[in-house]
Amino acid sequence: MIPNPCYVMEEDKLRRNLSLISDVSRRADVNIILAFKAFALWKSFGIFREYIHSTTASSLYEARLALEEFGEKAHTYSPAYVEEEFDEIIKCSSHITFNSLSQYERFGTKALAAGVKCGLRINPEYSEIETELYNPCAAGSRFGVLAEMLGGRLPKGISGLHVHCLCENGADTLVRTLEHVEARFGDVLKQAEWLNLGGGHLMTRKGYDIELLVETLKGLHKRYPQLKIIMEPGSAFGWQTGYLLARVVDIVENKGIKTAILNVSFTCHMPDCLEMPYHPAVRRAKVRLDTDKGENVYRLGGNSCLSGDYMSAWEFEKPLQVGDEVIFEDMIHYTTVKTNMFNGISHPSIGLMHTDGSFELYRKYVYEDYRDRMC
Repeated sequence: MIPNPCYVMEEDKLRRNLSLISDVSRRADVNIILAFKAFALWKSFGIFREYIHSTTASSLYEARLALEEFGEKAHTYSPAYVEEEFDEIIKCSSHITFNSLSQYERFGTKALAAGVKCGLRINPEYSEIETELYNPCAAGSRFGVLAEMLGGRLPKGISGLHVHCLCENGADTLVRTLEHVEARFGDVLKQAEWLNLGGGHLMTRKGYDIELLVETLKGLHKRYPQLKIIMEPGSAFGWQTGYLLARVVDIVENKGIKTAILNVSFTCHMPDCLEMPYHPAVRRAKVRLDTDKGENVYRLGGNSCLSGDYMSAWEFEKPLQVGDEVIFEDMIHYTTVKTNMFNGISHPSIGLMHTDGSFELYRKYVYEDYRDRMC
């Protein structure tokens, strides 16, 4: 029996995504690796290892997860490494990408001495991401070095480059992005051994132009035949692979607006909905952006004491009642790694629905999980 609330990942949908990604990797001769910042449910790594062989980390803990649970050293990038963690990061990493020349000057010698491949993040000063919160190439960005900082030369010891300026984009965005990357860093690319194209390649989304992606990557190989190309999408792996199961615990009405209060929270369990913001799909309901009012129209409210812990509005097939299930679709990628325990609110369980219909409970959270985060 599936507990409520619970994040439920569906194995058949996960394998569908993994098969597509593996096929792109083979056809385009690129290494597509899993970014933990979007997906880190390590109990499912056995399934992932059937299709991919590497992961990417953005912190010491993620690098340890790569080595200890996935079984391979990570491709690691962080905006800033700190002295007390760097030796352990080296032990867990096959590649380390530096965000700035000063970070490379500080830590590069030690990484190279350990046999780690060193890279440098570059900023092409171009991105089609409209939400400022997610735009790594906004004016004054802290991410990556600009072309004029390199003067057309790859620093000694740096073997690769890393560029990340997409966010759930299509292949056409990659085409335009590469034009800017090559215009600014073409001379440096000719000197590099590998190029990491970062994340944001939502190749598992319906309508994504897979053929354009493959041909674009093949063209990149032709222009720079020495380059080993890496991609590290996050959302593409977990896209549409599962849901968040919730329940109505109360219904309140104010000025004709009905709010169904749930046993989950947007700010705790679906933070991207408020940050982006975006309206998640709710099973057996349709989004109503035009009004909060109507016979079967409800705001959905979280169970935290944050006033803004709600979203508007959905129209359901019939009136909601206390005890009714509410299912938020596509709640596996990013959502599961960004949750928090604000207000001490009970965290949803996590589990896997196997292809044979059986349910495997990965974890049920208890009071001690909240208590032990405090001091």
